[in-house]
Amino acid sequence: MAATLQEILLTPDNRPKVVADCQTLIDQEVSDKSGISGTAIKLAYKTVTAFASGIIHDAVDTLLPDFVAKLEPYYADFVASGGSAFGDFLAKQGAEVSEALLSVTDARAAQSERAPIKKAYNTVRPSGVKNVEAALPRLGALIQKYTG
Repeated sequence: MAATLQEILLTPDNRPKVVADCQTLIDQEVSDKSGISGTAIKLAYKTVTAFASGIIHDAVDTLLPDFVAKLEPYYADFVASGGSAFGDFLAKQGAEVSEALLSVTDARAAQSERAPIKKAYNTVRPSGVKNVEAALPRLGALIQKYTG
């Protein structure tokens, strides 16, 4: 039987690399944004990162097990289907996968006692599904780097 994402991504050897790769992916996705909504995302990102240095790294590290748990059924289906590109597989179910991942950050934002972070998150959340969907091909490729 194939290893689970948890068994692959959350090992002591892989987890720090996965966190660093996720932070790079987030930086790339934010950098790629344009237009009015892109400006709002960039401002929110700048606000959050200025408020607390290292917060993105820490948030990814903290939330990674929950993200992995949300992705696990999709990965199992991908493996069972014999697919070749996990990013494409995720993108085909974009809205569903995005909502699953956003449920993790929604819960975290709701628990935050940091008003600037909550405000920044609430500013960008309405476009969250669209933005997460756009990142799914990169996310799938990142995961496949460790599973393939």
